[in-house]
Amino acid sequence: MAGVLSFSQFIGGPDNVIMESDFPSTTKTYAYAFNTNVTGWTFKLDAQVVVVDTMAYDRDGNPNFTDSKIIGSYPYSVVNTSTNITVMNTASGIVNVTHPAGLYSGPIVPDARVNNPILVMGLSWTDNQTPKQTNTHRIAKIMAWEPQVAVGDPVLGTGYTALVLASAV
Repeated sequence: MAGVLSFSQFIGGPDNVIMESDFPSTTKTYAYAFNTNVTGWTFKLDAQVVVVDTMAYDRDGNPNFTDSKIIGSYPYSVVNTSTNITVMNTASGIVNVTHPAGLYSGPIVPDARVNNPILVMGLSWTDNQTPKQTNTHRIAKIMAWEPQVAVGDPVLGTGYTALVLASAV
């Protein structure tokens, strides 16, 4: 029996990739506690949607990407940090990061197991040390259909680009 492949393993990322399921209309704020003074730090929030050909779930309802492939994507975007990142307490490093609604506006197949759009949000922070260090935390969100979203195949949405791999000769 094949093992369970997490999204982090699937995309070749570090362990700090969180996987969720969300609606395109959902706005969610995450509180980061850096536990250090963040004076002089800079933050960047970005997003991109990838489309996965097939997706399975284990018996506990967790996504399993063992047999999945990324087949395409939607354009990359940088999210406005002045309205979506708020330093709540500079001295202790409490930073609120809001993932705004509407970052994916393409079609979704209800309760899909094929051609799933997954919104990947990246929060990057650069400290004020010498030399400066930049770290990134990613949250991947399986986009779930909701009534105001067009019912359809994400690979037919406006802005979708198919991933084409060169074949080995």
